[in-house]
Amino acid sequence: MNPRLQQLQPYPFQKLRELFAGVTAEPGLTAINLSIGEPKHPTPAFIKEALSDALGGLAHYPITQGSDALRESIADWCRMRYGVELDPATEVLPVNGSREALFAFAQAVVDQTRHVKRILSPNPFYQIYEGAAILAGAKPYFLNTTPENGYRMDFSQVPDDMWETVQLVYVCSPGNPTGKVMSLDDWREVFALADAHDFIIAADECYSEIYFPHPKPLMKPLPFGIPEGAHPKGHKGAKAEPKAIDEDAPPLGALTAAKQLGRDFSRLVVFNSLSKRSNVPGLRSGFVAGDAEAIKQFLLYRTYHGSAMNPAIQAASAAAWADEAHVVENRRQYREKFAAVMPMLKDVLEFDAPDAAFYLWARVPGGGDTAFARELFRKKHVTVLPGSFLAREAGGGNPGQGFVRIALVDGLEQCQEAARRIVDFVKEA
Repeated sequence: MNPRLQQLQPYPFQKLRELFAGVTAEPGLTAINLSIGEPKHPTPAFIKEALSDALGGLAHYPITQGSDALRESIADWCRMRYGVELDPATEVLPVNGSREALFAFAQAVVDQTRHVKRILSPNPFYQIYEGAAILAGAKPYFLNTTPENGYRMDFSQVPDDMWETVQLVYVCSPGNPTGKVMSLDDWREVFALADAHDFIIAADECYSEIYFPHPKPLMKPLPFGIPEGAHPKGHKGAKAEPKAIDEDAPPLGALTAAKQLGRDFSRLVVFNSLSKRSNVPGLRSGFVAGDAEAIKQFLLYRTYHGSAMNPAIQAASAAAWADEAHVVENRRQYREKFAAVMPMLKDVLEFDAPDAAFYLWARVPGGGDTAFARELFRKKHVTVLPGSFLAREAGGGNPGQGFVRIALVDGLEQCQEAARRIVDFVKEA
């Protein structure tokens, strides 16, 4: 067996099951699970219809590159969303969800002939980044993203002599779990580093279509209700409901940033997915886009990997990327839940309103995230994820310690009920 498998840590939800082992939840309360980032809004009917209408495609082997129709649909969406022109034949590749692609990309990118191989990752992070690095024979190097540094990856913390070993940098914007969106200055910095040290940027943007309004979008996001110019650090939630959403100001994406900075897509590959955008996590459909040479090599890898997308799923995916009405409604529902829940929690948990995504990253009283999650489950039958499960010890500590991730994926009433139980739980402690 591959000895690197023994270096993999348990997935956060396995740790959660172990944490709850032997704990009996309050039987008089219905379970509310806000621990996993699985969308629970209904899948749009037109996507299901497109899927069923294309079942005849099951009689044929799909090609790894995907159909022309799907790649063109993705390129059209990128033109609309990011304002960029992509060649569907060379700069777009359908994938079976961003998770599969984020992992596989590292296997294709890492140069095994190099003695020392490094992959940089934010911390906390999506655990696939770490597993991908380890199984590619590289060593992950974590950059803590905390309230103190504005949840940014501080690249000045990378030792000067390490840069020559860095082959891949994972960035996540909007961030999981922080909801932080990278600014144009952030992108300018990471592009300059990639050019100077010849590494590839893997930009995970799977939460890009769930976003909230801010006074100065893309530049200096502030928590809901905080006057412009006020400092968000230490803010305990919202003091006012958000304004009507600005559909013209989505989070800045990597492709748009590259265009605004006058550069091409060299050393940049963007990953996105329909799971969160279109409420189809079971469809396992996404795409990578950007550097044509990197995508050419990734396609070669995937051809041997046997990861071609089901033809019916390709048809449903093309239909989903071509429609925005259901995405606007999806955002409206998340906005409604955050507007309802944040004022309820502002006096018992410490958090900044997210720029985007559907997570609330909240500091808990007393700093014990695992104890908080376990006792909240036991006493109130509400499940949240301890922040320490999403991070690693680095830079003198675990940056997830003392936080919990609350995924507002359930219905409005369930999220409000969970918030009421959390308030009662904290006040009873």
